[in-house]
Amino acid sequence: MLGKTYLTRQASTLLKFAKSTSDSELSAKLISKAADLKSQADPLPDTDQSLRAPDVDPEDQTGAP
Repeated sequence: MLGKTYLTRQASTLLKFAKSTSDSELSAKLISKAADLKSQADPLPDTDQSLRAPDVDPEDQTGAP
């Protein structure tokens, strides 16, 4: 499960992209997706349960890609 901080950061990034584009259709889609992410983040606890990013394999301790 993704954490609240991660989802909020992604929503914020989408809003920044939406403000920077002159394409109104793209902007509306980005804003809609940001709202979806925010609605997913709202019910989650304020603190994330893990310090590791969600895409990091906890088994791999070598740091190799």
